[in-house]
Amino acid sequence: MLKNRQIAFIGAGAMGGAMISGVLACNIVEPGQIIASDPRRDVCDELKLKYGVDVTTNNVVACKDSNVIVLSVKPQVLNEVFKVLSGSIESDALVISIVAGAKLSTLVAGLNHKSVIRCMPNTPAQIGQGISVWTGSTGVSRLQNKQTKVILESLGREIHVDDEKYIDMATALTGSGPAYIYLFIEALVDAGVNIGFSKTEAEELVRTTVVGSVAYAMESVENVSDLRAQVTSPGGTTEAAVDFLEAEDFRTIVSNAVSAAYQRAIELGQNN
Repeated sequence: MLKNRQIAFIGAGAMGGAMISGVLACNIVEPGQIIASDPRRDVCDELKLKYGVDVTTNNVVACKDSNVIVLSVKPQVLNEVFKVLSGSIESDALVISIVAGAKLSTLVAGLNHKSVIRCMPNTPAQIGQGISVWTGSTGVSRLQNKQTKVILESLGREIHVDDEKYIDMATALTGSGPAYIYLFIEALVDAGVNIGFSKTEAEELVRTTVVGSVAYAMESVENVSDLRAQVTSPGGTTEAAVDFLEAEDFRTIVSNAVSAAYQRAIELGQNN
C-alpha cells in the first residue's frame, strides 16, 4: 500500500515523533521513505540518529516529491506554514493533518490542496497502543482513505467518522487523554509517598496497578462500574477513598476539565 511512497512529516515534535516511531515499528515503511522537517536543528539531528530518517529544516524541501504529508505543527504557527506550503504540494499527494482545532475547510484553503485528512491520534501511538479518530475532505480518494487507514492502524486503533465535529471531541478526550492519566499517576505516587513509601516504591506500585487495571478492564466483559464495585467492599478501605472522591465532585472535575479542552480545541479552529 505504501511501497515506494515518500512520507514527509512537517513538524517533528512529540506527536510527529510518535507517529514516525509507530510507522517504523510496524514496518509499513522504511526509514529511507521518511523525511522529517522541523525548525529546530537539534530535533532533526535526534530523529536522524534515533530512526535513520532523512531530515531538513525546510518544509518545502520535505514536501517535494512526497506522496503523503503529515502536518503536525502547533496551531499557533499554522498560518505561517500555509504561507510557505500553499501551492507547493503535489496535486496527487495526501495531506494528513493532526493540528489541533484546524478545520478541513481551513486546511484545504490554506494549503490550496483538495486531498486532506483531519486526524487526532495520541502519544501511545509510539508503542502501537494509540487511538486515532479521523475524517477527510471530499477530495480524498478511496486509495488515499485506505493509505490513511494503514498508517493509523500501525499506531494502534483507528476510528473513521463522517462528521468533523467529532475530531474536536476526540482532541479533548483521547488526544489530551494521556496527560490526564499521567497527572492521576503523579497524584497517586505523591499520595503513596505521603503515607510512607519511597518515591521509587510508590512509582512501581502505582504504574503496575494502572497497567494491570487497564489490562483487566480491556479483557473483561463487564463494564468499568461493575469492576469498580468488585473492589469496593462495603465499609472497607476502598469505599472510604471512593466516597471521599465522590464527595469532592471528582467526576465533575474530570468532566469540566475535558470540556475546557474541548472548548479550547474549538477556539483554536476559530483562530486559524
